[in-house]
Amino acid sequence: MPPTRPPSAALVWVALAVVYVIWGSTYLGIRFVTESLPAFGSAALRFGVAGALLSGILATLHGARVLRVTWAQLGAAVVVGMLLVAGGNGLVVLAESPEFALPSGVAALLVALVPLMLVVLRVAAGDRPRLATVVGVVVGLAGLVVLFLPRVGTGDGARGHAIPVAGGLVVLFAVTCWSIGSFATRWLPMPQNPFVASAYGMFAGAAAMTVIALLRQEPAPWAVAAASARAWIALAYLIVAGSLVAFTAYVWLLHHAPISLVSTYAYVNPVIALGLGALLAGESLTAQVLVAAAAVVFGVSLVVSTERPRGAKVEPVG
Repeated sequence: MPPTRPPSAALVWVALAVVYVIWGSTYLGIRFVTESLPAFGSAALRFGVAGALLSGILATLHGARVLRVTWAQLGAAVVVGMLLVAGGNGLVVLAESPEFALPSGVAALLVALVPLMLVVLRVAAGDRPRLATVVGVVVGLAGLVVLFLPRVGTGDGARGHAIPVAGGLVVLFAVTCWSIGSFATRWLPMPQNPFVASAYGMFAGAAAMTVIALLRQEPAPWAVAAASARAWIALAYLIVAGSLVAFTAYVWLLHHAPISLVSTYAYVNPVIALGLGALLAGESLTAQVLVAAAAVVFGVSLVVSTERPRGAKVEPVG
């Protein structure tokens, strides 16, 4: 039910800070998890547990009937969940694992390209974006090119690339999956309750990643004897803080704050992730990465600020 009075500005900013900090820190959490736990197995465990907790909370608050959906709605939630959770998140986890060793801050920076990819998909569907939106996309993609260029400089220390290229390409594929999944919700008959849709999507993504983990012959996370306490603590943080607390805060903000303010997470998260990666994981912030980050963040902020509805009422999600 809609609130009888609008929430205080302080509460809005607290919720926004939760989304900024927690979602920005999940990339570092993923790195800590994958240091000693299998990529897809740990991600499947994360979203399977998170989906079960979310379903339990919904059933407790509103009764089990809140989870009832039509077959068409269930199918739509499964498709979107596989694209967003298994494709979007699972591939990011894989890219940050030792197999590809992509720094967590760079992974967050690449994921920030999602708003730009959505514009590209809109153009492919026949939409005509504003000139400022096109400029934002061009600037953001220029930052992407800078990020993948060979290192700037001379000498032996300048050989190679600023980032692991293979890991970067894996995240770009994840961005494509996330963008297609987000774009598809325009036409798919999703469940009206966004929390219910997310719960089924988490289950679908967890199931898909379990299959992938089996095909990759990953050990079960709980069977890894050498797993560190830090990895398990980080996984618990991702389940509770990343998948439940921050997501709930985000959906609440969509109902109670201007969409232009809520959308700022898209370019604040990578800044936080880059800072945390440098401070807590010793990830290198070269001049090339910083220039690319500035271009991507500016491009995304330009697209978000240009594309926000002007003077429109904030509608419930789903």
